[in-house]
Amino acid sequence: MKRLYISSVASLLLLVFTFGGCRQEARQDRYTGVDSIPLLIMQIQQCARLYTTEYKIHKIVTYDDELRLRGSIFDHDFDLPLPLGDRKVVIPMDATLKGYIDFEGFSSKNVWRQGNHITIVLPDPKVMLTSSKVDQKHIKEYVSLPRAHFSDKELASYEAEGREAIIAAIPQMGIVESAREGAAILLIPLIEQMGFKEENIRVVFREDFDPTNLKELLDQNSIERHEQ
Repeated sequence: MKRLYISSVASLLLLVFTFGGCRQEARQDRYTGVDSIPLLIMQIQQCARLYTTEYKIHKIVTYDDELRLRGSIFDHDFDLPLPLGDRKVVIPMDATLKGYIDFEGFSSKNVWRQGNHITIVLPDPKVMLTSSKVDQKHIKEYVSLPRAHFSDKELASYEAEGREAIIAAIPQMGIVESAREGAAILLIPLIEQMGFKEENIRVVFREDFDPTNLKELLDQNSIERHEQ
């Protein structure tokens, strides 16, 4: 019988970085009468890829492999553990995930203004796996005398399962909402400089965005690099 147990602890670090020369230089248009929305779009585009959230994950992968004797005698089934027939391994893993929003394709389609109200529709957030490694020094094995030790191939497969579990849990981590909040922290002051009041500014995702859809969330290039 083989059992794989995976537990994890995540720590969150909220970051607000400005990339690509993102600046807060918009001019207030309530005095000049000039529509400065194009200027706002240009300023946001200069933010390029904005990393706002970092999650550090510590995961414990426990693998339990027990030999059992199964059969049937006189129409009675039996399932018995064999003495000295089990193997166990504990594999600590550390991974880092970063949430970001890429403003490279930001355009007038992402801005909707009605009088003194303005809505910014954020591009879809992305999550990338920036690091994934096993704590080799703290791998623990228990192997009964008749059994062989875990092979490098077996350990690598358990590591892959741990990494897949981390990725599968992304929608429940809150990293998408944190990426949005980080972007709003940057954008709202920028928009306020144009004369809009904070209560009249909305920063949202597109209406049909599904934060549980891994295909939309994952930066596949980063995942593939760590699978090699």
